[in-house]
Amino acid sequence: MNNNPNPSKKSTDTIPIEVMITTVDHEIKGYVHVSKYTNTNRELTDLLNDKEKRFIAVVDAEITKKLGGPPKKYDFLKVHIDYILMVHPASQIIYKESTRAQEDITRFRELRDKLSRTRL
Repeated sequence: MNNNPNPSKKSTDTIPIEVMITTVDHEIKGYVHVSKYTNTNRELTDLLNDKEKRFIAVVDAEITKKLGGPPKKYDFLKVHIDYILMVHPASQIIYKESTRAQEDITRFRELRDKLSRTRL
């Protein structure tokens, strides 16, 4: 008897982790599935060092070109390990500075300086 409510999905001993994957041209945000039994600090390392796998499966993926443009979304994506520059859990992202953010910071500083001068 199959207790799996969705028979098209195989029951496995994995858990999803939200990650950011950086390649030369793209940033990919999505979920990879890692073993439940791996040490928490080694999950992604073990996935990348698996000699039998050349690709990482990413689900609910959102790809953004580094040169700009709208993100593209995919239910499933395979990323070749040789093209990955960096992978880290998305929970470790503190702040991503963009050109727009830099412009906002510059405008804020200019406005703050003007206000400081008018008070003197």
